[in-house]
Amino acid sequence: MNLPDRNGVSLIPESEPRYQSSPGAPREPGGGGGFKYLVLAVCVIAGLVVAGMAPRWKSREALATQKEALAIPYVTVILPKVAAKEARLTLPGEVRALVEAPIYARTNGYVKRWLVDIGSIVKTGQLLAEIDAPEVDQQLLQARAQLVEAQAAAKLARATANRYDALRKTAVVSAQDQEEKDAQAATSEATVEAARANVQRLTETQSFERVTAPFDGVITNRDTDVGQLINAGAGHALFRLAQPETLRIYVRAPQGVSHEIEQGMTADLALPELPGRTFEAKVVRTAGAIDVASRTLLVELQVDNQKGEIFAGSHAEISFKLKPTNAALLLPSNALLFRSEGPQVGVVNEEGRVDLHTIKLGRDFGREIEVLTGIKPEDRIILNPSDSLTSGVSVNVSKTP
Repeated sequence: MNLPDRNGVSLIPESEPRYQSSPGAPREPGGGGGFKYLVLAVCVIAGLVVAGMAPRWKSREALATQKEALAIPYVTVILPKVAAKEARLTLPGEVRALVEAPIYARTNGYVKRWLVDIGSIVKTGQLLAEIDAPEVDQQLLQARAQLVEAQAAAKLARATANRYDALRKTAVVSAQDQEEKDAQAATSEATVEAARANVQRLTETQSFERVTAPFDGVITNRDTDVGQLINAGAGHALFRLAQPETLRIYVRAPQGVSHEIEQGMTADLALPELPGRTFEAKVVRTAGAIDVASRTLLVELQVDNQKGEIFAGSHAEISFKLKPTNAALLLPSNALLFRSEGPQVGVVNEEGRVDLHTIKLGRDFGREIEVLTGIKPEDRIILNPSDSLTSGVSVNVSKTP
């Protein structure tokens, strides 16, 4: 039982609780600390998860950006070159001696000795080698003996014919006998001529045992040695002789410039082993017709080589001076695309996209080709374009020489 005190406040025993809360009543503020810690822990964990995932998200975004950038190809572009006032056409040429010939043997036998080697300077008629041919020598001796025999028989036949001619006048012999003797004499004389020709033939064959130089020059090759069997019909050259004082240069000019190369015009000859030096060559003749296989014109030039600075058989580059074409641009040959629409080039516009331009080609200078229409000097031309290149494709410009 609760008893009020003097101030009207009831006295409650200490053993009884002061407040009694119902199951649905709110708790006192001082009793919610555990919930706060739980919320704080959840926030911390969420922050750590976000902090751990953020680099991954950034890496994925960077990878996607890089992949998108790599999907756009990189190209190298160049600007067309304006043709110079003096156009030059450089073509490969083959250097040969003005006079050059292989030296063959004209008789069968064995090489007895050789007297010259590569690099030897020889004169016309100089002995180069000797061939031992005993069979030819014996055949010549036999032919000479047969000639003497034929001459003796012809002499007797002619004397007999003359006697019959005298007897025919006295009617001692018949006309038939006289004509037979005259025919025998003529036959014997013809046999003498045949024997003499055979002797001359074998004499010439015997002279071929001495291999001599047909003209002045330099021995450029020796392909024989002492004791080698020589067969005149086998086509084996013993030596090779050339005159290097004046050289021929053969060049094949493209059909597009064939009418500009004329007899008497000069060109510059350059050799890879003599950098920085040029020699003046002169056009002496052209084939006068286009080769149907290569569509080129064969041109022959000559160059003076008295000092012997140029070797026959060398590879040379011949530079022709041609008349320029007005308003022509030059592009390297590896910037062109050849398709059914004709020759094209890829031009990169200001937006970084490709525009395919159909062009009209002019003269082919080897490394560069003349472009008459289709591009402008400020166009950025793609170098080494891919065969799958199409208009409207986005590209990145990596270099502009």
